[in-house]
Amino acid sequence: MNKKNIRILLINPNTTSSMTDKIGEAARQVAAPDVDIVARNPKTGPASIQGPEDGLSALPGMLEEVVKGRDDGFDAIILACFDDTGLAEARRLSGVPTIGIGEAAFHAAMLLGAKFSVVTTLAISVPVIEENLRDYGLESACLKVRASEVEVLDLEIDGSSARDKISNEMACSLLEEQPGAVVLGCAGMADLAKQLSQIHNVPVIDGVASAVGLASGLVRLRR
Repeated sequence: MNKKNIRILLINPNTTSSMTDKIGEAARQVAAPDVDIVARNPKTGPASIQGPEDGLSALPGMLEEVVKGRDDGFDAIILACFDDTGLAEARRLSGVPTIGIGEAAFHAAMLLGAKFSVVTTLAISVPVIEENLRDYGLESACLKVRASEVEVLDLEIDGSSARDKISNEMACSLLEEQPGAVVLGCAGMADLAKQLSQIHNVPVIDGVASAVGLASGLVRLRR
């Protein structure tokens, strides 16, 4: 008897649907043929998450989507905010493997056998990411968390300078810290990983792709 496909709910905790669509497509590109990805975002909350206040504002809508996902029978849930906003609360509610893209990306980078740097959006996000690294016990694996000073929603604008700013910050990281891998610190950067890896000749880790692999693997272990 053939097993049913693995169904993964990917939640973008902000309300920007274009970002949800982009993240969902990035997830489908790396998913196995028997993995179905459904991408959703809350109807209420901030348009982007830039720092702890936005994270708190996003929680009610995001957790509502977690509960809906649980009730809809998804096999796993991915929270597509690099700050891992509400991850502990989501795990308590979901009853299924629930992965934050920040934690997934950190572990993926470590599994490459190298210390890594993180390139995120604005400086306001740096303390949140650093705190998560400490909480996960991964602080020693990260050389530095760097801000490219890119507004999250600029990642949705064709022709913006966002990619160049991120690439320039990566170049500075490779020169100064010499990491073995660079982690992209925002779900909205998911479509840049392959191109930036080719430009800089270094593994570039996207949390969305990392989370898809981990979530589907955990579901298979439970079957």
